[in-house]
Amino acid sequence: MGAGKSTIGQEVAGLSGRPFVDLDREIERRHGSVAELFERGEAEFRRIEEELAADVLASSTPAVIALGGGAVLSEHTRELLRTHAFTVWVDVEVGDAWQRAGDSGRPLARDEAQFRRLFDERQPLYEEVSAGLVDSAEDVLLEALQIEVERGLLAELGTRVGESPEAVAVIGDEHVLELHPLSFDPASVHRVPRGEAAKTPAVLDRLWNELALDRSGTVVGYGGGSTTDVAGLAAATYMRGVRWIAVPTTLLGQVDAAIGGKTALDLTTGKNLVGAFHYPARVIADPDVLATLSEAQRREGMAEVVKTGLLAGRPLWELDDVPMIRACAAFKAAVCLGDPFDQGRRAILNLGHTFAHALEAAAGYDGLAHGDAVALGLLAALRLSGGPTDVVEEVLDPRPVRVDRDRAWAALGRDKKQGLVLLGEDGAHWDVPVPADDVRRALDELISP
Repeated sequence: MGAGKSTIGQEVAGLSGRPFVDLDREIERRHGSVAELFERGEAEFRRIEEELAADVLASSTPAVIALGGGAVLSEHTRELLRTHAFTVWVDVEVGDAWQRAGDSGRPLARDEAQFRRLFDERQPLYEEVSAGLVDSAEDVLLEALQIEVERGLLAELGTRVGESPEAVAVIGDEHVLELHPLSFDPASVHRVPRGEAAKTPAVLDRLWNELALDRSGTVVGYGGGSTTDVAGLAAATYMRGVRWIAVPTTLLGQVDAAIGGKTALDLTTGKNLVGAFHYPARVIADPDVLATLSEAQRREGMAEVVKTGLLAGRPLWELDDVPMIRACAAFKAAVCLGDPFDQGRRAILNLGHTFAHALEAAAGYDGLAHGDAVALGLLAALRLSGGPTDVVEEVLDPRPVRVDRDRAWAALGRDKKQGLVLLGEDGAHWDVPVPADDVRRALDELISP
């Protein structure tokens, strides 16, 4: 009671697009007020609460559920939470909880001494069913996809991976491994080229033949977005799928590429055309590793930060690194939780990317950084949306690139997305039909003579 579960739950539900269920409110809707039910005896209330909790947790529609503070008293409910739900515990000081609940008229919040006793008695039960402690919607979203953002994590990577050395295979960017060596057995480390050169069928074929894991093993993807893409796809396909952990070492990877389970390779006909959804068991993002990024690499990541901020309606690009990365990762986690396999709203994350991918394909995936392509793509998308472009221009300073116009247009036509993602006053819209002449004009403006 008084922890703020309903407030946080409603925010998480709104961000993820999932329905919200407050168990106490649902009980009152079906059976009358909680106070009246308690007058008939707490045992009767707990019976109703257990039945309704089972009903809600058995729903085929994923939801965000705020349980009553005493719901965990039921062993049956605790078992359902362990097996059918991802459960977090909202952290609160007992004094704060009493201040919020003491004047609420709740049956078990009328006597402070009894309230504090209940608080202490229930702590072990909360701990038993919970994956972690949270105190905000952002915490919940990050916890749900097991995303850690903290300085100094790389120094503890071996411990955090939590596997015996023979059960781990590190797929790492060869350049990053030189800059930031890991304390893993060299025989378990598989090097891949920098950037998009890692995302080829030939590299994946080599990895398949080098890996020596059984189905209980873990792949660690260590590098930028291209490295985590190929590492995730190797994990998705080797032995029909093994566990993997993403350890992104670029700003682009930490705010976007390593989150959401999309893994892919490029083909000569287009970017990310062969892949699989395979969510990492954990994402470990250490902002300290970003100190070795060049200005150009930093700008690449900022393109995704600006994209996310435009979608979220918040100037995330103005934050310091840790809160910025957390906010971007939490926003993407929310969208992915609502649409885990990219069948609807998740398409908004492609804002600017249809143009970006076309430019990259026209450049032969060589000489045009992904972040620079995204910055140009955002410019085109905002122009077609009829909105201001000043943020993109001021923060990212995109410049037209020299690529073959006809090749870019052909690549745009082959892109797997339908329609475009545009921004309106009411937020992002996807699959927006735009006249071909307008799209071609917007693309041409991104290409230098």
